[in-house]
Amino acid sequence: MNDVYAIARYEQAASLLPVRWRQAARYISEEKKQTAEEFRLRTGKTMTLLLPEGEIPLNEDFARQTVTQSDIEQLCDTVTEYSRYTACDMLSQGFLSARGGFRIGFCGTAVFRDGRNTNLKDFSSAVIRIGREKRGLAIPLLPQLWEEGSFCSTLILSPPGQGKTTLLRDLIRLLSDGTEGFPARRVGVADERGEIAAMYEGVAQLDVGNHTDILEGCPKALAMPMLLRSANPQILAVDEITVAEDLEAISAAANCGVSLLATAHANGKEDLQEKPLFKELLSRNVFKRVISITTEAGQRKYRVSK
Repeated sequence: MNDVYAIARYEQAASLLPVRWRQAARYISEEKKQTAEEFRLRTGKTMTLLLPEGEIPLNEDFARQTVTQSDIEQLCDTVTEYSRYTACDMLSQGFLSARGGFRIGFCGTAVFRDGRNTNLKDFSSAVIRIGREKRGLAIPLLPQLWEEGSFCSTLILSPPGQGKTTLLRDLIRLLSDGTEGFPARRVGVADERGEIAAMYEGVAQLDVGNHTDILEGCPKALAMPMLLRSANPQILAVDEITVAEDLEAISAAANCGVSLLATAHANGKEDLQEKPLFKELLSRNVFKRVISITTEAGQRKYRVSK
């Protein structure tokens, strides 16, 4: 990944911060800017920066300053462009998507109505994830995912925060644009949380290829059949299978002759067998390839298995 690009993405994410913390974010080393993964704000605590080696105070000069609830309110207003009411549905799920493809998670007090959470109030913490594209990341893996001229349905596995979505996005781009030896495919993306393509006013802010159709903000179980009807994809891509409804929609799509590309939280294929939902997923034999992401000596490793 280009260092200039990595720093630019850091600066873009920092621009979302409340003013005083934005200033603190500028005064760290270029090396830390390149590798930073998250900004973390917790009321009553100093703001921290998540690096590959762990969390550190954002800036020693600001170490004694603490985050206030007003800081997090300001962050929310900035991200929603002072139209918070338009983002209630997303906020009720604990996150917001900002222009440029940044995801901001929020914690606070849930507002329940008629048995369901409809909003958040009294924010207690926020996390800005510094999403970055890594173009070409998936190139070494791609030949292992094709068989007899067809793309094999593939499941990407790793614990949280290990780069599943980043790898998924680059695979979508490569499949959509095509590469030497592998023809372009129509890809339908069910981007429930807006993290894969990060659309803004209908335009993807992150590169997912030229033959990709995106349905954003819709639960995956509803989005997949909608994409099948509206976009006629050859490959369907989704991020984070979490509930039984996702599994049913994936199985239905597979029965329609579509290849699947998805992610899930797990330490590896063996770990899936310990989780009832994923054990059922494996038993249906939908996915022909599994990519496991691990970290060794601070470096991410990618392994493809059948």
